[in-house]
Amino acid sequence: MSMLPDSHGRFGPYGGRYVPETLMPALLELEAEYAKVKKDRRFQADLAYYLKQYVGRPTSLYRADRLTKKLGGAKIYLKREDLCHTGAHKINNAIGQVLLAMRMKKRRIIAETGAGQHGVATATAAAMFGLECEVYMGTEDMQRQALNVYRMRLLGATVTGVDAGSRTLKDAISEAMRDWTTNVRTTHYILGSVLGAHPYPMMIRDFQAIIGKEARKQILAAEGKLPNYLVACVGGGSNSIGLFHAFLGDRKVKMIGVEAGGSGIVSGKHAARFSGGKPGVLQGTMTYLLQDENGQINLTHSVSAGLDYAAVGPEHSLYHDQGRIEYTYATDTEAMSAFDLLAREEGIVPALESAHAIAEVAKLAPKLKKSQLIIVNLSGRGDKDVQQVAKMRGVEL
Repeated sequence: MSMLPDSHGRFGPYGGRYVPETLMPALLELEAEYAKVKKDRRFQADLAYYLKQYVGRPTSLYRADRLTKKLGGAKIYLKREDLCHTGAHKINNAIGQVLLAMRMKKRRIIAETGAGQHGVATATAAAMFGLECEVYMGTEDMQRQALNVYRMRLLGATVTGVDAGSRTLKDAISEAMRDWTTNVRTTHYILGSVLGAHPYPMMIRDFQAIIGKEARKQILAAEGKLPNYLVACVGGGSNSIGLFHAFLGDRKVKMIGVEAGGSGIVSGKHAARFSGGKPGVLQGTMTYLLQDENGQINLTHSVSAGLDYAAVGPEHSLYHDQGRIEYTYATDTEAMSAFDLLAREEGIVPALESAHAIAEVAKLAPKLKKSQLIIVNLSGRGDKDVQQVAKMRGVEL
């Protein structure tokens, strides 16, 4: 599995580079520089230092006893990425790419964000190293995630609203790519998930793979055996591939990726690419995406801004076709119930993205034996979502 992608940036038929010619030099430069730092002891030592001392790694693998008892069946462990500095796994990638940008002598950073967590992580890393930062965000997402917009501005970043299309993540990525095309010599684009043109899906996977490496060691120390199931939400797919990657060679470990079911598949208001999509090209990569019969990108919907995107990472598309990873979905209603469940049983308020994974665990755990183990990736904390949830429930804060 570690041999993927191939030299052309492909995961089987998926991946590749579908970009304007003006971006090719920047992508080739990034690919060459990343190949160097993978073998550079100084770079890897610096990255390890900041992940430990600044981000707070390793994050804990927490045995959720009350949730386990409530659901019955399998023993549940939470991989606590919500404990990372800034409140989500996104900082792992942001730190890695900022260090890479500085090696390439690029002092301006741009990013896109949906739920705001990648934007906050990028703004945080840019502030720490004294770099200029601009974050593109759909205006719909800016309303849903007003707290994170303010956090980014506190950190010194410029937050630029995108009012085109669905005014969500897809449109923010498009605007960031336009900026990068114009300013490619001075600017590095920190993409937030395992999406886009090669080398981004590979590079971001590698930066997030620390999640699974830690979890593997931790579960062996705690239980003396590997888990039976891994569960994680899938938007672009970086937190999930981050958890899954270290276990891909373990055929007995089953993996479940949970997409955003929105108002249900039949309604058409969802972001479940594997339940309602087909292969196509979007924003630099060949992958599964939601499109109509003419290849036009469908509008998506999810209560969770971070899962509200029409495409999925190309590596996920390969594992879907191979049957190595099972992909399902949770609806908005199920995610909201799981949000409450974890808060009340474990005193942990999850991000609405992570609540989709908890919703799947609530279905799965009771069907399994008490001797079986589930690790669920708690990719982020829910502080950012409290205002949105309160508003949806008619509560004025």
